[in-house]
Amino acid sequence: MKDKVVYQLKVALRGTRPPIWRRVRLAGDVTLYRLNDILQTVMGWTNSHLHQFRVGDTCYGTPDPEYGFAMQNERKFRLSEVLRRPKARMVYEYDFGDGWLHDVVLEAAMAAVPGERYPVVVAGKRRCPPEDVGGVGGYYDFLEAMADPKHPEHQNRREWWGESFDAEAFDIEGVNAALWGRRVWRPV
Repeated sequence: MKDKVVYQLKVALRGTRPPIWRRVRLAGDVTLYRLNDILQTVMGWTNSHLHQFRVGDTCYGTPDPEYGFAMQNERKFRLSEVLRRPKARMVYEYDFGDGWLHDVVLEAAMAAVPGERYPVVVAGKRRCPPEDVGGVGGYYDFLEAMADPKHPEHQNRREWWGESFDAEAFDIEGVNAALWGRRVWRPV
């Protein structure tokens, strides 16, 4: 695995203030199909909805003639083919209904460190919103209702979610354990 290139990406969920983001290092030659699995884990999603990557006017994902537009097959493209130099960026969209848009920026390309596990999250802030909460607007409505026992939706939201929700929480060790437990990493 000599001369393996590792990419450092910053992934930020659009429209969130304060921002929800992750910094992840991974093999630059990972397919976009595998990148979806990695992003699902590092952000905290459950991979229960459709997704796509957009670079300029090109979309990558699972092609389907019912989409009504051309979709490049994500299994045939590697991250290094779509993000070629630092500061290059793409959009990762998850859940076309809720419309979670993630800005993905290549911060650096570096030599892999022998014996290190990749992918690995090296930094991040805040917990991912719950699935099916209704996009960014629905997420802020959810937070408001969860924080105020007098809010008319408080009880419904608590029953739906099932526990308290700490929006500031981010468990980097837990995320990395989930990545490595799913065997999406490769020793270098």
